[in-house]
Amino acid sequence: MASLSRSLLFVVLLGLVSLLADTTYEGARSITGPFLGTLGATGLVVGFVSGLGELVGYALRLASGYLTDRTRRYWLLTFVGYTVNLLAVPLLALAGNWLLASLLIVLERCGKAIRTPARDAMLSHATRTLGHGWGFGLHEAMDQVGAVLGPLLVFATLSWRHDYRMGFAVLLVPAVLALVVLSVARWQFPRPQELEAKTVTLHTRGFSPTYWVYLSAVGLVAAGYADFPLMAYHYEKQGVVASSHIALLYALAMGADAVGALLLGRLFDKVGFATLALATLISAGFAPLAFLGGFTGAVAGATLWGIGMSAQESVMRAAVAQLVPIERRGTGFGVFHTGYGVAWFAGSALMGWLYDRSVLALVVFSVCLQAAALVVFLLLARQYDGRRRLSPS
Repeated sequence: MASLSRSLLFVVLLGLVSLLADTTYEGARSITGPFLGTLGATGLVVGFVSGLGELVGYALRLASGYLTDRTRRYWLLTFVGYTVNLLAVPLLALAGNWLLASLLIVLERCGKAIRTPARDAMLSHATRTLGHGWGFGLHEAMDQVGAVLGPLLVFATLSWRHDYRMGFAVLLVPAVLALVVLSVARWQFPRPQELEAKTVTLHTRGFSPTYWVYLSAVGLVAAGYADFPLMAYHYEKQGVVASSHIALLYALAMGADAVGALLLGRLFDKVGFATLALATLISAGFAPLAFLGGFTGAVAGATLWGIGMSAQESVMRAAVAQLVPIERRGTGFGVFHTGYGVAWFAGSALMGWLYDRSVLALVVFSVCLQAAALVVFLLLARQYDGRRRLSPS
């Protein structure tokens, strides 16, 4: 019982860090698309920058994941990453052109890349007792509370003073608070790996075939998932949603993400890969609704987009914790995030290019890739007993 309560406390503390961090950079993310537009960026630039940030950020996770396993310096990597990740956001208030703003957007993603594998490895140790699906789901739900608060804070700021720069500047407050709570977590849990009992594993040179098949499905999901800045760019350009209300729409998506993470996390611990198939099926309709459906479609599309993101940020990570042995968790998460990021970049850049030429082509591309991922998840669900936990490879 003591071990369970300690594990829960650890997840909650890191969840609070993520809540404050998401308040910072998700608040910024809700307006980066329109902000770049005011600086003279085109749809292609917005899609490319969004994708490049994800590509660089996710690619760096391969190196940071490897360093996590080699050095076991979980907290050092986490602190460095969060510092870069968070402080790049308020600096956007000082950006004078779209190129400088783009560099800061990419830098913010780099900071997230440095800290994510180490943080996820620490979470995987704590969630072994709680249940990987529930533990990652709880963390993601707290994360998304911040993702709701951030856009709401930006919305309130823009309503008071319609100035994107002021919107970025106020996000310095939650950024500093996140670093304070992270320090408390480090003080309380100097060796988080001790939250998971050691188990005997067979050492292999690589990951299991299931891991790679799973990663291919995740890549299809990522490649076909339009980033919110491109959706926000579309809303403002077409006059679908008032510019000051786009942040509210993003808050709605993040609220759906938070609820979805809790429900899908619980479901994953019971039925496994079938949960991913269900989430993909539900979220596949976001693109036609968001890009073709007017205001009502924008609201429905943002909601479905948030549900899909909840699966990508919670149960997809939980599956990695079950497919990879303890001693290779950092690398496993690093490879996972890198593959996801490469696919996200390729898809985002292509969808930005498609948007400038044919919105319908963008929608068809997105739906087709989500459908392909659904097939793979269904095959994985059929191969493994959904009622039985996956054993680490």
